Amino acid sequence: MKYNEFLDRQTFNKNELLAFAHGTLVENPPEGGLASLPSPPFLMFDEITKIERNGRTGSIVAEQYIKQDSWYFQCHFKNDPVQPGCLGVDAIWQLLGFYCCINGAVGAGRALGAGEIDFNGQIRPFDKVVRYELDVRRFSIFKESGAAMSIANGKVFVDDQEIYKVSNARVGTFVNIKYTDYPNPDSPHAKGGLVNKS
Repeated sequence: MKYNEFLDRQTFNKNELLAFAHGTLVENPPEGGLASLPSPPFLMFDEITKIERNGRTGSIVAEQYIKQDSWYFQCHFKNDPVQPGCLGVDAIWQLLGFYCCINGAVGAGRALGAGEIDFNGQIRPFDKVVRYELDVRRFSIFKESGAAMSIANGKVFVDDQEIYKVSNARVGTFVNIKYTDYPNPDSPHAKGGLVNKS
């Protein structure tokens, strides 16, 4: 699809999210490129069902369809399968990074943190649908650096029961930090450490 169409969309299906993760969804990406979603099995939702934009605020909702044989149920834990809570938090970061992209942010996405995290339930192999709901409190693009940031409060539901809350989840996008020539060990991006946020 064209970049203008991408920016106007309010839903995305599984095939579109997979194409985005592989960098093939948008045929004319903006200068600076678009952030990525993780590829399966680490992509934590199967479709985005709602996107709303209201200036610097908005919302985004996604759903994940539970599979009994998902990788994390095989190892976490061997005799007590449960989806790790940290994956629900990562799903919120993934979704918030995608929200940055559909609002014009360019560059590579990175999780920047979160405030309070509350776990009040769990996700088991015979649950059906996990829903992630984000209330985006602020989205900003910083013209000087080209970086962008979103801040949101997130909730996680399993079969319509609220089980997690994450306050002040933060994701940023940054230009010129992608490691596109992996596994070249001489790349300037071959090693981690502090990210220059300016």
